[in-house]
Amino acid sequence: MKSRGVTVLLGAVITVLLSFGVLSAPVPYVVLGPGPTVNTLGKEADKEVIQISGTQTFSSAGQLRLTTVKVSPETKLLPAIAGWFSDKQAVVPKELIYPPDQTEQQVEQQNAEDFQASQTSAETAALTKLGYPIQVTVKSVTKDGAANSLLNAGDVITSVDGKAVKTAPDLTDAIRAKPAGSTITIGYTRGGQAAETQITPKTVDGQQRIGVEIEQKQPHPFDLKFDLEDIGGPSAGLMFTLGIIDKLGADDLTGGKIIAGTGTIDDQGNVGPIGGIPQKLVGAKDAGAVAFLVPADNCEEAKNNAVDGLPMYKVGNVDDALDALNSLKTGSPAPMC
Repeated sequence: MKSRGVTVLLGAVITVLLSFGVLSAPVPYVVLGPGPTVNTLGKEADKEVIQISGTQTFSSAGQLRLTTVKVSPETKLLPAIAGWFSDKQAVVPKELIYPPDQTEQQVEQQNAEDFQASQTSAETAALTKLGYPIQVTVKSVTKDGAANSLLNAGDVITSVDGKAVKTAPDLTDAIRAKPAGSTITIGYTRGGQAAETQITPKTVDGQQRIGVEIEQKQPHPFDLKFDLEDIGGPSAGLMFTLGIIDKLGADDLTGGKIIAGTGTIDDQGNVGPIGGIPQKLVGAKDAGAVAFLVPADNCEEAKNNAVDGLPMYKVGNVDDALDALNSLKTGSPAPMC
């Protein structure tokens, strides 16, 4: 082979090797894609996702599927380029998913904690909707506090100055909002009997306090727990809530259809926005969903990433979601994205 030919060949080989090295080098981006979906009314690994014992439960002809996003934590240049040109994936700076001041392990731990918290709030919101109200209960009374001898451990706080107390923050906020030195009327029940008492909060560390430790309870005559692994974050809250309501109620919320959705949930049943809407819509469609429940604050993004044949219902709280499910069964109108 002539020297010129050898040079060209070696140049080509070197170019290929360099290209391969560059294309396989890590880049500071992650690829987001459609993740698995899970039927909250069904089983995963032969175990019920929502497990209820001690009371009657009901089966459903359809499915309520939570949706997820798959994250590739270490992305090389070639997959990143492919992701940029994909209709199903998104490429975002790694720091948006894994902040520089946190390790990947710390982020995963936070996601696991958020997932657990979403289950707790889903249970609270669902049981409240089913007629098991939250009780703000006095756990203990400080000996020298303003409520000493006026309230007892076990009392259930029901109101402050006539305004209902439905959650622990309601009580705290109502007390702190009063001017220093003012007297408030606390409504409570003790042993099932309603009563009221007048208390003048004390200023402690710059805050108005009545000197009680409180806790939220929600008595119900059955056991409820979740069994689902390898999923993180708070976005399954809405679909867990609907799953509980469906299993404990005689009415089949699905109408025999596969319905997917996403959204955080709080104790009051409010639905909050989440990330990864484009990928979750694709995942839902791939799972056979005929409709998708979208948090109200995500509607604009959802419209910009709509998937053919997948109508999107706008939900701001549990009641909105139930209305949307009823609309799918009966054909009645409901807000859409």
